[in-house]
Amino acid sequence: MKLSLTQQAEQELVEGARFYAREADAQLAQDFIETFARSAQLLLDQPRLGAAWRGGIRRLPLRRFPYSIVYVLRADEVRVLALAHQSRKPGFWRGRS
Repeated sequence: MKLSLTQQAEQELVEGARFYAREADAQLAQDFIETFARSAQLLLDQPRLGAAWRGGIRRLPLRRFPYSIVYVLRADEVRVLALAHQSRKPGFWRGRS
């Protein structure tokens, strides 16, 4: 099993880290990235860990941060469609693959 991210999801990870660095400090930004990495590894180990949502899409909330990993399962891949802030408009990432 491998992990891949859409370009938009990568950008959302970077933007989230920049926000925490700017509004708090570099350590919180690093914690955000590490929390994402740990959650992504959990998904590789247990791909069905996230809650089923719509049309085969699954969501796994990050611990400590108001974000969810939005992903789909493929034959040998966990494809991250978005790193969605939980107060952002639901489904903004529809149409990503």
